[in-house]
Amino acid sequence: MTLYASDRIKVPAGFWTGLSPLGIDALDVVRKAQLPLTIISDSVVTTAQYFAIWQAYSALIDDTAKGIIKLAASFETDHFPPTVLATYHARDYRDALKRMARYKQLCPPESLHITEEGEHCTIEIKSLHSEQPGLTILICITMAFLLELGRRGTGQHLTARFVEFSSHSIGDRQLLEDYFGCRIQLGTNCNRLTIHRADLDRPFVSYNAELLEILTPVLEQSLNEQARRSSITETVKWIMKRSLTGGRPDIQTIASELGVSDRTLQRRLTEEGASFKHLLTKVRHEQAKEYLADPSLDIKEVAFLIGYEDQNSFYRAFHLWEGATPLKWRTEYFGLNLIN
Repeated sequence: MTLYASDRIKVPAGFWTGLSPLGIDALDVVRKAQLPLTIISDSVVTTAQYFAIWQAYSALIDDTAKGIIKLAASFETDHFPPTVLATYHARDYRDALKRMARYKQLCPPESLHITEEGEHCTIEIKSLHSEQPGLTILICITMAFLLELGRRGTGQHLTARFVEFSSHSIGDRQLLEDYFGCRIQLGTNCNRLTIHRADLDRPFVSYNAELLEILTPVLEQSLNEQARRSSITETVKWIMKRSLTGGRPDIQTIASELGVSDRTLQRRLTEEGASFKHLLTKVRHEQAKEYLADPSLDIKEVAFLIGYEDQNSFYRAFHLWEGATPLKWRTEYFGLNLIN
């Protein structure tokens, strides 16, 4: 598994609208998560913000189990994002789950792994962000929604065979067992939903071949584009550029924003032949030239914007990069552009 190309996650509009029937105000969730109120309309958040939203939701509901069931069951079909819409209109339950696992790559931070064996089909949910407090309820709701998808698509009240949660606490356990229709085991080393394999062949009454012909090429194109951008190196560079102003971001800060440990982040960078220190230097160099090309910024401002507390340090660093002072580089830059 790789970390995602950018630390940006789109929150479906249906999530915010789905809170109202549960008696929860979207603004209360955002305030509880200590996030800007504009996130509701912007819809794009960082990984850390995404988990903060789920943790806030968990804190605002009366019972975790009740909140899991209500949100999974109340999500209106017309509010489904394209990735989920393509699963709802699949040919059968198997096709829906395969599409869900494939297109989940476009909706981090968790991934689905499906295995068929004997009379059972297991769907394991994995995530790199095991230390995030909002992960438990996110995984529980994802698992409930996978079963809900089968129920809505087939029009039948399907039940699970077995459910495993790595968490030791999910609220009213009996309530969730009644919902899934099976025993739930807590404190396991995985998060896994086991369903009856025979149910996979059940056709979806919501099957829409014409709509799938429209959605599938678009989603596949998005997957291809993401694959080209899936370098953790580019992800870290993107976050660094947002975090430079007035200080130098350290690996702990960047790793925390990605929702992984600093050791994991360094290992991923090493696998791609990069290092945090060299990336930071490269980002500062790139940003310095970009800012110096803007005549409205004086050199002292440029130094601050790329994380240097004093102008002299910036001068020394820039001279090492370009063999010239920032002022001389800027003069030559504008001279060349005037000629061209």
